[in-house]
Amino acid sequence: MPPVGPELISSRSSRVAAARRLGKRNFRGKERLFLAEGPQAVREAAAHRAGDGATLVELFATPEAAERYADIVGGARDAGARVHLASEQVVADISTTVTPQGLVGVCRFLDTPFERILAARPRLVAVLAHVRDPGNAGTVLRCADAAGADAVVLTDASVDLYNPKAVRASVGSLFHLPVAVGVPVERAVTGLREAGVRLLAADGAGDRDLDDELDKGTMGGPTAWVFGNEAWGLPEETRALTDAVVRVPIHGKAESLNLATAAAVCLYASARAQRADGGCRSVTGNPGPA
Repeated sequence: MPPVGPELISSRSSRVAAARRLGKRNFRGKERLFLAEGPQAVREAAAHRAGDGATLVELFATPEAAERYADIVGGARDAGARVHLASEQVVADISTTVTPQGLVGVCRFLDTPFERILAARPRLVAVLAHVRDPGNAGTVLRCADAAGADAVVLTDASVDLYNPKAVRASVGSLFHLPVAVGVPVERAVTGLREAGVRLLAADGAGDRDLDDELDKGTMGGPTAWVFGNEAWGLPEETRALTDAVVRVPIHGKAESLNLATAAAVCLYASARAQRADGGCRSVTGNPGPA
């Protein structure tokens, strides 16, 4: 049996119109649905379960994409999603990318209540405070996933998690780890501290050096990194809420690191320290007995 029905869905279909509207934030919030575009995101969405049902509820696929990614289309059907064969123009109309890859999924919101994240006693968390660029938000989420973080928290001053650009930049990681959204920064910091997590603000003007923190062996415990705005970093009142303000050392002539790069360095430093005996202390100055 073919993976999808033989007839193309009409561009005038109410299903197409409803999916197209999800490119706008107010419609996403009203319907609690968002778009996942491309084979990687659709594959991860089809495999994800949230609450009582599957995350992926609908899939639009061009005939060529349906044939090329027959396993993904089959996975979508197995997950209970409605699968529509659609022309390239229809998929392009729904998609928010310049060059659509032939697959666009409609997914249920999957954010996790902040209290549930705290109850799980996380050891590594990325907090996005005042992060406004959706591409950066998605990339930091991807970095957190790769570093083995337990959760990501987006404060109420940060970008919409379900912005199509953020979803694309996460490259499927959105479906891999718990993400809380709309949490006031004071609540995020207070809740994590009460859960036994050390709060570190990542800031290029920090008074502590990441290398020094690693050498001192202070990075092995539960840690939440707080990342700020791409242009102006973290406001003083947010930095004051944390336990320390840490800078990534610049050993060359670069003026600074962009947000996603700095986040990757910080998260991987914590991940290494948490996995190392002795908290990842440096042995360069005191090698000990041979």
